[in-house]
Amino acid sequence: QVRLVESGGGSVQAGGSLRLSCAASGYISSSTYCMGWFRQAPGKEREGVATIYTGGDKTYYADSVEGRFTISRDNAKNTLYLQMNSLKPEDTAMYYCAADRFWCTGIYLPGAFVYWGQGTQVTVSS
Repeated sequence: QVRLVESGGGSVQAGGSLRLSCAASGYISSSTYCMGWFRQAPGKEREGVATIYTGGDKTYYADSVEGRFTISRDNAKNTLYLQMNSLKPEDTAMYYCAADRFWCTGIYLPGAFVYWGQGTQVTVSS
């Protein structure tokens, strides 16, 4: 079993920054996983934001956040991060951390992941 707990959300003005964290526990500490950040705004479908494979260094981003967001992980701490810069009002959403045991090579639909956190709210005001 894998448990994911997000933190770091909050309210910021447009142009500001936030860093989200996702603490992972369970079997994830002994295996390689694809880990990702997703977001869901009210009335919209959940969408992939960024992914990273814990066994490599490649990262993948949705076009809407490329160049502004950075996904990273600290395997020793079993923690995933999402540094969000130059935030825009359209980035307002609930952000979720997800994980599953496969070698990720891009952005995936939510159905590709089995393990999810409870989410952390990000609100960007204009």
